[in-house]
Amino acid sequence: MEVIKIGMTETLFMAVIVLLIGRGIKSKVYFFEKFFIPAPVIGGVLFSIFSLIGHETGLFSLLFDSNLKDMLMIGFFTTIGFSASLSILKKGGIQVMIFLGAATGLIFLQNILGISLAKIFNIHPLLGVAAGSVALTGGHGTAGSIGGILEHAGVQGGMTVAIAAATFGLVAGCLIGGPVGKRLLQKYKLTSKNTENSNETISSHVAESKITEENLFHAIFYVAIAMGIGTLINPFIKFLGLPAYIMPMLIAAILRNILDSAKKEMPLNEITTVGNISLSLFLAMALMGMKLWELSALAVPLISILLAQTVLMALYAYFVTFYLMGRDYDAATIACGHCGFGMGATPNAMANMEAFTVANGPSIRAFFVVPLVGALFIDFVNVSIITMFINIFK
Repeated sequence: MEVIKIGMTETLFMAVIVLLIGRGIKSKVYFFEKFFIPAPVIGGVLFSIFSLIGHETGLFSLLFDSNLKDMLMIGFFTTIGFSASLSILKKGGIQVMIFLGAATGLIFLQNILGISLAKIFNIHPLLGVAAGSVALTGGHGTAGSIGGILEHAGVQGGMTVAIAAATFGLVAGCLIGGPVGKRLLQKYKLTSKNTENSNETISSHVAESKITEENLFHAIFYVAIAMGIGTLINPFIKFLGLPAYIMPMLIAAILRNILDSAKKEMPLNEITTVGNISLSLFLAMALMGMKLWELSALAVPLISILLAQTVLMALYAYFVTFYLMGRDYDAATIACGHCGFGMGATPNAMANMEAFTVANGPSIRAFFVVPLVGALFIDFVNVSIITMFINIFK
């Protein structure tokens, strides 16, 4: 089989094309829009099918330069670090802290369940983590990033399993949210206490500024500083076995809270934009190199783990999230949202809650708490916990 090596520039070019194809398909296929399937996933999976054909026929094998992909991954996690603001967490009130605690509890259970079932099926326990909070609470961004790290650690199929599980989670989270919310509504005879005609989202509480060239430069400056300092520290803590993204992410979190204490504003919209662009290009590159032929041997274990994770999510939202959040209508709405949030991504949670509240009445508290935790805190917590599990089971 001929191995075709593709350089950094060509890899970037192909990633952009894959991303554009994914966006074009997503805009025309209702299923992808409804379940918030990311454009780089759509284009990347199509490209990986092309690679699968080349592999199975023995015609070619593609080998992409990974330097730019690795830098984009670190850049994405660095922008996550800038979202970890303790002052915003305090301002969000006790409800935000409680829901963050509930979401953190689910992360541990998802990984414990995944590892336990992986051992039953006699596969690497970290494949259970890949099909746990890596893919589900983490979504495609974390799946693509951590999946590659798992493969570098010798976990064959880590990337493929994580991406497949993340895609399953997006759909499953949307499907179970409504039934969970409806069952809680009927059992406890709950009604909305809000009289407003529309739901209040996180955008109502966080001031947005127009993205400018100067602010974008400052955003890149902050991200580069955190990445640079974190990368310089990495060789001195190599004995800890931490992934390369951890220190840049922690440095970013420290910088954010120092600047918050000094009451200095940061170009957060621009930092988010840098992170989103890095994630889109990274995902496209990661999925271009995905080895679909590794999935066949893992099909039965993966399906079993994901079905168990779906049951866990429904039961957790019904018995734990609802109870912790106050056992009222707002709590039922949050439980409905947590199904989308814990199995897919924040947009899925918002879609779940939107459909639920349109039929049953608004919930201001739910539309503040869920996106605040999803947008600003959960990725930081999830990645930290995943890193702990990786260090234990690698």
